[in-house]
Amino acid sequence: MNRAIVVGVDGSEESMAAAAWAAEEALRRELPVHLVHARLWQPVDVPVVQPSDVQEQAGKDLLNLAEKDLNERYPTVELSAEPVWELAVAALLKAADRAEMLVVGSRGHGALAGFLLGSCGQRVIGECTRPVVAVRARGDGPARREVVVGQQGDADDSREVLQFAFETAAARGAAVRAVRVWSLPPVFAYSADGSLWYADQVDRLEREAKAALEAALEPLRERFPDVPVTTQVEMGSPGIMLLEAAEGAQLLVVGRRTRRAPIGARIGSVAHACLHHAHSPVAVVPHD
Repeated sequence: MNRAIVVGVDGSEESMAAAAWAAEEALRRELPVHLVHARLWQPVDVPVVQPSDVQEQAGKDLLNLAEKDLNERYPTVELSAEPVWELAVAALLKAADRAEMLVVGSRGHGALAGFLLGSCGQRVIGECTRPVVAVRARGDGPARREVVVGQQGDADDSREVLQFAFETAAARGAAVRAVRVWSLPPVFAYSADGSLWYADQVDRLEREAKAALEAALEPLRERFPDVPVTTQVEMGSPGIMLLEAAEGAQLLVVGRRTRRAPIGARIGSVAHACLHHAHSPVAVVPHD
């Protein structure tokens, strides 16, 4: 059985947009959609205003409404729904662990919204073992048929990230724009003049970045020969460059290292910037 695309829903405009995005993606990939509503929104030692049976019925009504809407708009997509008596973060992480991907709602230009607020949203994205796609409530009109993906490190570092981008582009009949951003080592900032040596080093670093990008793309080009690929190598800030490249795109794909910091899982500065400021949906793909 194919793994489902899991969506967290709470009735907000953002989560309903996420559910619609997931259904469209499921239609392209021929996958089922599983809706999850976490009925416990706060720790058990905090007083709850509504009785549990009222919350339970509200959750069921919400899921029924979401299912009805998606069934009318995407009648061929297989749907299932699950109200869970757990905190939202734990419920979504558990459901996503066996999913193709997790889709959540995002306000855009700010913290994640809906059932994910502030640190909760960061925990889900930072700890999820599967790709997480954040979808805004309102798009900015028709998007160009392109999936933008940020590539960094060597081919092994970016394998999962590039694969997700190519799979998504292939399902959509879209192109891939692979972006690699490089910067000068700090020591170069202390060059006393604009010497030829400095120019040579810049040229060398740019050539190395282009070669690394092509090496990482080579196996994906072979696996997806029908997906057009554009490469873009820039010097500057990765977050800014990716946001500029993704303007008007269907999806922006970035990676997140799965190594845990002493204070817990981290999203990373590039993914953080993209999640908060991208106009397009953003997919965060975990990798070693």
